[in-house]
Amino acid sequence: MEQSKENLKLVSNKNSRIILPNILTLFGVCIGLSSIKFAFDGNFELAIIAVIVAGIIDGLDGRIARLIKATSKVGKELDSLTDVISFGVAPAFIMYFWSLVEIGRLGWLVALIYVVCVALRLARFNVSSSEEPSWKDNFFVGIPSPAGGILVLMPLIYSLSEFQIFNPNYQILVPSLFIIISILLISKIPTYSLKKIVVPRNTTIFLLFSVILFFGLLFIYTFNTIVIAGTVYLLLVPVSAFHFYSILKSKKIEEIDDIEHHEDVL
Repeated sequence: MEQSKENLKLVSNKNSRIILPNILTLFGVCIGLSSIKFAFDGNFELAIIAVIVAGIIDGLDGRIARLIKATSKVGKELDSLTDVISFGVAPAFIMYFWSLVEIGRLGWLVALIYVVCVALRLARFNVSSSEEPSWKDNFFVGIPSPAGGILVLMPLIYSLSEFQIFNPNYQILVPSLFIIISILLISKIPTYSLKKIVVPRNTTIFLLFSVILFFGLLFIYTFNTIVIAGTVYLLLVPVSAFHFYSILKSKKIEEIDDIEHHEDVL
């Protein structure tokens, strides 16, 4: 009787926990692919919103997996494949249908370069994520693929927003931005990572208020909020690089002082 009960146990508790984050990841794939369909139909507003939703899901599935201790190698690889689709292929197709198609083969080449850079960036991330934990975990190497996917959509988002301060030449702006973002994706420029941010207990209420305020503005003034957030993020790239190298310099000074101290003792 006991042996028959053991045979009925098909999955372990951990295997059942893995299902939830993987379902979220697969849902993100569906959202990313749907954004391509929306762009093909000329509904660029829904296409942008679909990419934003995919980005939110991408930020949740990993945190949920770590929270319920359901991380797995399959989930990690699946997440990377999802990022290629949602933040590489989907934004490239959206911008191709909207603007890049007007410059012919060059537009398609620019889209291909961007998607390849997203794939290379994710491959490098998967390799480097197996390293020992350190203070460098607070920084990404290059900009993350979700940020890159949103940033290449900025010209389209700007055209749909109320911030019509100037009228850019999109046939020049769009391919130029694609090349810049592609370089940032595969570069080694340190950028802030919010995955392991530690918030003091006395400031938690302000963080929650800020998050609610941001999503409220995103819901009411969707495209205006994305334009502001994208601009702020781009401005933070040199700030994060300066912060990273200042910490690195101080760490090296501490190591030198420690070596000199031991030499004096000996």
